This record gives sequence, C-alpha cells and structure tokens, in this order.
Amino acid sequence: MPAAIGAVPWCSKIRMLRLRGAPMLQRHINHGVWKVPSCVARTSLGRFPANSLHTSHSKKRSLASTNTRKRLNPSHLHICQPSSIPLTQTPVKKYTSATMAVELRNTIKEKMEKGEVAYTLSVKTVRTVEISMMAKTAGFDGILIDMEHSSFDLDTTGQICISALYAGIAPIVRAPSKDPFYVSRILDGGALGVIVPHIRSVQDAKDVVQAAKFQPVGVRSSTNGLPHFQFRSIPAKVSNPVCNASTLVIPMIETLEALELVDEIAAVEGVDSLLIGTNDLTAEMGIPGDYENPRLTEAYERTIAACNKHGKWVGVGGLHSRLDLVEKFCAMGARWVMAATDGPLLLAGATKRGAEMAQLSARVTGATNGKH
Repeated sequence: MPAAIGAVPWCSKIRMLRLRGAPMLQRHINHGVWKVPSCVARTSLGRFPANSLHTSHSKKRSLASTNTRKRLNPSHLHICQPSSIPLTQTPVKKYTSATMAVELRNTIKEKMEKGEVAYTLSVKTVRTVEISMMAKTAGFDGILIDMEHSSFDLDTTGQICISALYAGIAPIVRAPSKDPFYVSRILDGGALGVIVPHIRSVQDAKDVVQAAKFQPVGVRSSTNGLPHFQFRSIPAKVSNPVCNASTLVIPMIETLEALELVDEIAAVEGVDSLLIGTNDLTAEMGIPGDYENPRLTEAYERTIAACNKHGKWVGVGGLHSRLDLVEKFCAMGARWVMAATDGPLLLAGATKRGAEMAQLSARVTGATNGKH
C-alpha cells in the first residue's frame, strides 16, 4: 500500500501505538504476521481514534467481538498523521502515586516483616548470573553479593543483581566501603539493599543513609530507567518513595566503637537493619573465632535490644558453619542470616563426591586385580 502523507516507518508506528496504550502486539512466529492478544482485544481497540487505523469503528468492534485472534497486517495499523497521537496520553502521565501502582518486592524484608527468619546465599566466587536462579531453586530468600571479600567489580555485581530480580529473590550487596561511589551505583545497578562494613561512628551510619536513600531521607541522586522497574521511565516522585521503602540499609556492627554506639546507630532514620560481623567483632575484642565466649553473646544481646527498641532487624554474619549458634541468636531475636557462601558449598560438595569416587575406584580396582 502506498504510504500516506505524513506516514511514519512501521517500527515507529509500533512504538507510538505502545505509547498510546495499545495492546502489546504479538508476533506470530510461524507466519510472520502481527496479531492482537485475545485477552486485551475487546477492551483496548476502542481507544484509538477512527482515523488512526485502516478499519472503521464498526469493523474494529467486529474484530474484537467476533474473532479476537484475527491477524492484522501492518497496513491495518497504518497511522496517517503522527500528530494524531497526543503526547499527553503517554504512560509517563499515568505514573503517579494516585493512578499507577508501582510495586517493588524485597523478599528478605517481606519475610522479616512477618517475624520469620530470612536467609541469604553469599556470593564471592561464582561470577555468572545463573547463581541467582540456583539460589532461588535452593530456597534462599535472597542473594548477597560480597564486594568486600572478593574481586567483584560493579559490572559483575550489577549483572548478578539483575538476574536475581528476574529470578524473584532480593539481591543485596556488601559494599567495599561507605563511599557513595559504591553505595549509589550498587543500588542503581539493581540491588535492593546495601551492607556497609567497618562502621565506627553514628556519622558513618548517617553517611550510608545519605548515599542510599532518596530525598527526603537521604540525598541519593535521582535517576531513571532502573532495572528494578524493568528499565521503564517512571517519574522520581513515584519511583523514589518506592525505592526508599524497598531498599535495606544495613550498617555492620563489627567494631568496638560501633558496639558501644549500637543504640544510637540503630536509632538513625533510614537504617533498616544491623548486621553483626561476628569474625571481625571477635577479632577486635581480642578473642578471634571464640564464638562461645560470653562477650560475643553479650554483644548480640545488646544489638538485638537496641534494634528491638527502634524497630530494626538484626542479621547474623560469619557463622554459617555453626548453625547451633545461628539458632541460638535467632531465638534471641535475630531475623536474618548469612546462611551459606558459594565457594565453601561448592568445595564441600566436590570434596564429598571426590571421596566417594576414590572409594569407588578402590573397590573396582581391588576387585579387578583380585581376578588376576
């Protein structure tokens, strides 16, 4: 069909139809034609002005009511005038807190809000996105990418975060420091929480909040097209509050200074949880690795009391090999756990299978040698 005056390329027509609120046009793989999904044909076709489609109003109604799976050639969707699509009707105008429900789920936070213990898989060895789906399949509530104790860069971290979002579990990241260079970019890359180590003052905790939360809680720079929202363009007045509510800010209690100030740190607005770094804390206490020491138990008691007072959650770190102590501290009130790390899990499984195969080899070899 000859192009009409003011016609636009076919790819632009599809784009503009989507902006207008048209149903997603599905490509029929086998026949290479376009069709309207039957689930939306009845309710969506009537939105278009009569002069925007090469069908009459009655024909459109007939199409929707009598044969919702009728194929449409590109010529059926020819747009005569680009100006017939008012920009004021694009989805951007609909993304308001009153009319657009923008949801961002944090599976770790949801579980803690129910009073249950959430548990995460720490990642610092595996550098591929498949680890997120494996964590989901294994039953973990979230994945913790460890940038403090690995050589992971922001690119690798972001890719794993995005894969976790699409797997349906929350990605959180332990940053190398409280520097906004890391904190804000980790969150922009797809994380739903940031853990910051080596907190030594109340101001340190406040600095983390400033870098991690948008106005009015912090001063994180607003951006658009975040992976949390499938890269859609959503106004900051809608997306920022949703991100603030869904993002976990987690200073670590692993220094003597932080332990002394734990009540004040827990009281900081924008702090959602405190994570006890058991190994570094015992090292600073002069009792490295002495998990049975009463001083460590007292540190947990003190931190849990401060968090209960201010409505925050406590996390247990560094004890994945001591589930007896994890259970003890969770019974005291801790509500999330760094439950396992990818490297030790892989090594344990490989070592077990290696030993089994060595025994198998010995049995087979012995039996074979005995026949001679």
